[in-house]
This record gives sequence, structure tokens and C-alpha cells, in this order.
Amino acid sequence: MHRVVIAVHEHTMLLELAIAAEVFGVDRAELAPNGEWYALAAWAAVGTPERWLPGVPPCALADLPAADTVVVPSTDDLVGPVDPELVAALRAAHERGARIVALCTGAFVLAAAGLLDGRPAATHWMHAEELARRYPRIDVRPDVLYVDDGQVLTSAGKTAALDLCVHLVRRDFGAAAANGLVRMLVGPGYRPGGQAQFIAPPSTPRAADALAAALDWARAHLDRPITVTDLARRAGLSTRQLARRMQAETGARPLEWLHRQRVALAQELLETSDASIEQVAARCGLGTAATLRRHFRAAVGVSPTTYRATFGRASTAAG
Repeated sequence: MHRVVIAVHEHTMLLELAIAAEVFGVDRAELAPNGEWYALAAWAAVGTPERWLPGVPPCALADLPAADTVVVPSTDDLVGPVDPELVAALRAAHERGARIVALCTGAFVLAAAGLLDGRPAATHWMHAEELARRYPRIDVRPDVLYVDDGQVLTSAGKTAALDLCVHLVRRDFGAAAANGLVRMLVGPGYRPGGQAQFIAPPSTPRAADALAAALDWARAHLDRPITVTDLARRAGLSTRQLARRMQAETGARPLEWLHRQRVALAQELLETSDASIEQVAARCGLGTAATLRRHFRAAVGVSPTTYRATFGRASTAAG
């Protein structure tokens, strides 16, 4: 049987831990082609796994390298030191060939162990910038639900842990087993798009100066054609000065910022109104439905129609 060990470190968060236990710890042998599901065990840094995962067999830290898959749940401490014994055990498991899986901010634990150096990795979008800042050798992907880099896998925040766990079932037992699992869990077999659709739109700098006033004006008139020259004139800057200021204060160049604001307005309208896609495109200044679809998919990862079905008023009321 495929041996899975969950490493319950002292800062483990419960949701991702529960997701991993549900997927790997409940016997669903009827779904597996070989008639055998996972064999789950757990190691706990504090106390015994029993208080976290009743009924899951405990194992010693020294047993981690012998596992086929080691799962590291999310952590609520992103800045404190990681248990050096856990770091050593994860490295030993990796060197032996075990598959290492981090859920959400569990990526910070793997990063501390050096297991993400030179690799693409995901974590919750709110913490992606911090992960990249602290560990510059990691190729942080802030807009995906999970990253499968072969032996090392990472997921984005919270429910993306389920997406990754289902992906592992699909990888281990095939599509039929994964589809059977998600039917039991009443979840989607595959979520289109990535984490980008959940990222909060960037805010406008609130400094009380001409640039802030110009950007406020632009956001109030997104239905109109707006050029970089228009923004520069309203801000009392040259176009080069405008580009430098906006890069420093918003993290984007003028046209990129305008596109972000138009897409953010489209998101708001899709969530809160019944306007047609053509009407949304006009109110955002993107002209046609085709142009809206192109920019929206590039920024958010899904089509406007799919986004509305997920986040619109009708879906919220149904939920």
C-alpha cells in the first residue's frame, strides 16, 4: 500500500490537516484499481497525533523517510524557525525518494528545508510575495491552485489543498478514482483557472497628491478611452515621470494599471449586476465582449461567464 505520513508540526492549521486526513485516511479501496487505498500515519511535534487525528496510527519522526508521501500541512507561523529535526527528516525523506507535499503555507516549511530551491512553488496568494522575498531561489507562482514538480508538490491557500490532494489521487489511481472521490466529497473534479481569480484587486495609493487624484479620476471614468498622456497631464507629470511614479507606488506601469482597473471593475459588475457581457465590456472601457474576454482570461484565468457563475449573485444565493 502507498504509505502516507502527515507531519503535524506545532503550528499546524486544522483545515488543511483535515483535508489530507479525509483524502488519505478514509479507506476508499473500492475506488482504487488494485483494491488498496492509502495507508495513513501521522507524526506530531507536540503530544501524540491522537488529539489531532483520532484513529490515525502514530509514527516516529525517524519513520518519515520510509514513507512514500510526506504531507506538510499549513503553518500559522511564517517567520519563526522550523523544527530542525523536522527539517532533517524532510530532507532525508526527499533524498530517499519520497514524494513531499506542502499544503498552503506549508510551503514555508519546505522552503526552510531547502526543498523548494530552484523549483516552482505555490502558496496562499496573500503570502506569495513574502515567500518570494524570503526565499529568492524559489520560483513562486502566485496565480495557480497547485504546482506538481514531480517529487515536490505545493498548493495554494485553503481549499486548493483539496485540489492538490485530488490531483494526487488521480496521479496514483487514475481519473476514475479521483472523480469517484470528488463525487463523495461533493466537490469539483477540476476547477478552471487558478488562484488569480481570488486575488483582491490592487488598491490605488491614497497619498493626497496630484497622482492620486489623477488615478481616482481614471477609476471614475473607466468607460472612456484613457491614454497615458491623459493621466500624465492630470497628474502634472511627464509620461516618463508618470511611469516611474506609478511603478514605484502601484507596482505597475500606466497601461498595465489601467487594464487592472478595468478588469477589477468587470469583476465587480459580474459579481453584483445582471449586465450582459457586452454591457460590462462597455462600462469597463474594453469596448467589445471579445476584448473583455481576452483581457479577463489573461488576468483572472477564467472567462467572464465562468467567473459570474462562481461569484455572481445567483451563485451566492444558491450557496
